[in-house]
Amino acid sequence: MYRVKKCGALSVITLLGALLLGGCANNDWRTASRASAGIAPDPATTEEAVLIVFGADAWGWRGWFAIHTWIAAKRSGERTYTVYDVVGWRARNGQPVMQVAPDLPDRYWFGERPRIIKQYRGAGVDTLISEVDRAAQAYPWKDTYTVFPGPNSNTFIAWIAKQVPELELSLPLSAIGSGYVE
Repeated sequence: MYRVKKCGALSVITLLGALLLGGCANNDWRTASRASAGIAPDPATTEEAVLIVFGADAWGWRGWFAIHTWIAAKRSGERTYTVYDVVGWRARNGQPVMQVAPDLPDRYWFGERPRIIKQYRGAGVDTLISEVDRAAQAYPWKDTYTVFPGPNSNTFIAWIAKQVPELELSLPLSAIGSGYVE
């Protein structure tokens, strides 16, 4: 009986070790894909306003239980998206962690395919984008990042959702840090 328990415990430890090593053996973040996933409407052929909340598994082992979120928006007639996001390592270079800039809307998050959490298109979305932009500019933690409990990338999107209730946005439980603003 003891031998079975010992083998069972050893099997569990071996399995956990393999999972941990496997999760940390992802591509190096410097070489992981940051290409477009091709899921956002092409701004060159889409006249209407578009606002999309994206999420993707966090990089490495954190992706087992957490996602990174961001917003991409383009106003009616624009030919590029503006991306609203927070990335902690920007602070290491003396930059604000919050960024609002033209970018690919649906980039892989360091090898992880993004998914749409919520999408808005058409009439009224230009106004929604203005409200999102206003909320982003008022974000109180532009230079502060803490993985847990926040503020982090999910805190930023939750802040915007709280400031712009018309988004009717609820982030998933895996958006760790989203509760920091409550």
